[in-house]
Amino acid sequence: MKFTRKAIANWKGTGMEGKGTISTQSTTLDNAQLSFKTRFDEGVGTNPEELIAAAHSGCFTMQLSFLLSEGGFIPEDLNTEAKVVFEDGTITRIDLELTGKVPGISEEKFKETALKAKEICPVSKLLNAEISLSVTLIS
Repeated sequence: MKFTRKAIANWKGTGMEGKGTISTQSTTLDNAQLSFKTRFDEGVGTNPEELIAAAHSGCFTMQLSFLLSEGGFIPEDLNTEAKVVFEDGTITRIDLELTGKVPGISEEKFKETALKAKEICPVSKLLNAEISLSVTLIS
């Protein structure tokens, strides 16, 4: 299977005083605000690091669901928080925190499957950063 997805970013002005927008092909983001403030401070809008966190948590969780299903386990609830660490102009690390409720699976099998998902998730393979994973199975 091969496909292409796209997003469009627009920026006007300097890096610090300027502002921009980002839109996605699906229109989930439609001229969402980008600015220095939304990237390095707080404000309404999004930023590249937040979008990477969203992409990574979504891809990893979906990959894990496929692997669990292939193993005969139907996840009731999978929740992954991705924290992107930005230091000195570089994304140095992404911390994934997974909590899951999967009937009938052992904690060991759940962790093993989550680690495999982290390794083969397409977004994990794309990123050149340390990726940590903590796993919690809820009974």
